Amino acid sequence: MDDYRSKFLQLFELRRDTVFAWLDIVIVAFIIYRLVLLVRGPRAGRIVSAVVMFIMMLVVSRLAGLFSLHWVLDKAALLAPVALVILLLPELRQGLEGLGKLGTQPLERFARAEPKTDVRTIEEIVAAVTELASGSVGALIIIERANSLEEIASNGVMINATVSAPLLVSVFFEGNPLHDGAVIIQRDKIVAAASRLPLSESSRLAQNVHMRHRAAVGVSEASDALAIVVSEERGTISYALDGTLRKLSSHLELREILNREIRGNEVMRKRRSRQQEREVEVVSP
Repeated sequence: MDDYRSKFLQLFELRRDTVFAWLDIVIVAFIIYRLVLLVRGPRAGRIVSAVVMFIMMLVVSRLAGLFSLHWVLDKAALLAPVALVILLLPELRQGLEGLGKLGTQPLERFARAEPKTDVRTIEEIVAAVTELASGSVGALIIIERANSLEEIASNGVMINATVSAPLLVSVFFEGNPLHDGAVIIQRDKIVAAASRLPLSESSRLAQNVHMRHRAAVGVSEASDALAIVVSEERGTISYALDGTLRKLSSHLELREILNREIRGNEVMRKRRSRQQEREVEVVSP
């Protein structure tokens, strides 16, 4: 114990080897930070959970004397690095791209930590979805949250316009060449339209769930984005979050969900502020 204490105290001595020791700690901490960012999404998290279960089965099969199972798992472990690279390819690509933006990416992630979406943007989205649903016009709107959707947005047509109900409605009308795909919204901007999304292969989805809804679930599995879907056949409104698809009863419920999931912290802060103001008014003579 005394040996560990003395080594710890040596870290605060101004020497050449101490500087390199702190540099070593910072580099390892940064690598761990990058790995945590890679597995932060729901999809990557499930892959990591599967890897942990695989390792546990490998250890248990050896301790329990299940030699055949252990032999199979041991041989499969030889291909594990290659399989992980293939499964985590999008996350790894995003992580490597982040190494080229060391100065800006931490600031971008910090900026995303608090919701910046304006209340007007929420109202414009609700108005557009309401109009699309009333006319049974199919639509797919993806709202970025903490996880970046730049890779998905890049495969569509870049727009970079302020969110407005008329623009959203016009994009999804059948005569518009951009209607077949998803609209990507980042804060108060429509970043792209006609973007292609990964389709969900989840067995929890019914067989009659169409491609637009499967795409909404797919992007919510691969990131923390919120996807809004308008059914072309029934004119219903649904949303996908964390790999789960839910049907909404009305546009009022959509407004409530958007305020909670997109502007949650900001809305609660404003409510507390208004409540405090009312309490001050009551207390003051």
